[in-house]
Amino acid sequence: MSASLPGSRDLPVSQYDLSTYMGRVRHAIGITNPSTLLAGSSGLDRAKKLVTDYKTGKLPDITPELWEAKRLVDATLHPDTGKPVFLPFRMSSFVLTNLVVTLGMLQPGLSTTGVIGWQIANQSVNVAINSANANKSSPMTTATLAKSYAIAVTASCSVALGLTRLVPRLRVSDGTRNVLKRLVPFAAVASAGALNAYLMRRGEIDTGIDLRPVLSEAEKKKLEEEGKSERDVPSLGRSQKAAKLAVYETAASRVFNSSPVMIIPPMILYYIQQKAAWYKNLMEKEWVKARPRVATTIPIGLNLGLIAVTSFAVLPLALAVFPQQQQISADSLEEEFHGKGGSGGKVWFNRGL
Repeated sequence: MSASLPGSRDLPVSQYDLSTYMGRVRHAIGITNPSTLLAGSSGLDRAKKLVTDYKTGKLPDITPELWEAKRLVDATLHPDTGKPVFLPFRMSSFVLTNLVVTLGMLQPGLSTTGVIGWQIANQSVNVAINSANANKSSPMTTATLAKSYAIAVTASCSVALGLTRLVPRLRVSDGTRNVLKRLVPFAAVASAGALNAYLMRRGEIDTGIDLRPVLSEAEKKKLEEEGKSERDVPSLGRSQKAAKLAVYETAASRVFNSSPVMIIPPMILYYIQQKAAWYKNLMEKEWVKARPRVATTIPIGLNLGLIAVTSFAVLPLALAVFPQQQQISADSLEEEFHGKGGSGGKVWFNRGL
């Protein structure tokens, strides 16, 4: 993230108003844009140099090129470590990384082995993404990571297998039963996704996360004159209450993100297969009937397209529900932080993604 680069001249966190939901959505669209994955190491180095030039005073004004550079830096570097997040686990790669796994889980008629296999694959991806983007002021031990992973996999497989066996026994119409079957992956993914985020980061609740005072404009200017930045301000300490808020909000955002992706595409596909005349006409064509592989590929391709479109549309909306760098009143936290807030009596912390 740009705040981790050298220089005492702070660059605005965003060109959008992050105190509003739509401002955060527009900001999230920038950092989740897959085009940032194409920059490579040379493109990242150029972006880091441009941001550093501004922060050290070599670049006098904010330009469109500087905003693009900041967008690339924010999409690539972890805000706590300043190091690049492993490419498949960046938010800009989130949809692409999850696409194959999501498609696999939504396949109708999966065997028990298939259900378990895809749930394990999904939780493995969740673990990697949660770990790569978590607040790094409270790192998780390997033992805790392994334990959390095992619990999340067990939970997701239990929900998926339990509902898979329960739905056929329900006394409902065939149409309703078919709809419910398509929602089984949603129930498993939504519940396990939130549980995974909580388990992966619950260590933060025990140890707390770093807090820093919110600075006024005058204080920021004074730091700049001293050759320092906001990141050089010492931590006020670690707050368990702030950590709990960060972890719970991240778990909730996982549900907000997975819900539309696991519900909208299968419902649209079911409607197309049952009601759309063009789909029925296509599947009745002789050249399709003569090619079983094509007949199988068509619904899979439609499903993949629906998942991709929904995922790209939903991710910024889900990420923007809660601010990443969150401000909170110091007096609402532990007693040791009362009266230690900065501007407006507030402190800030990195919620993580």
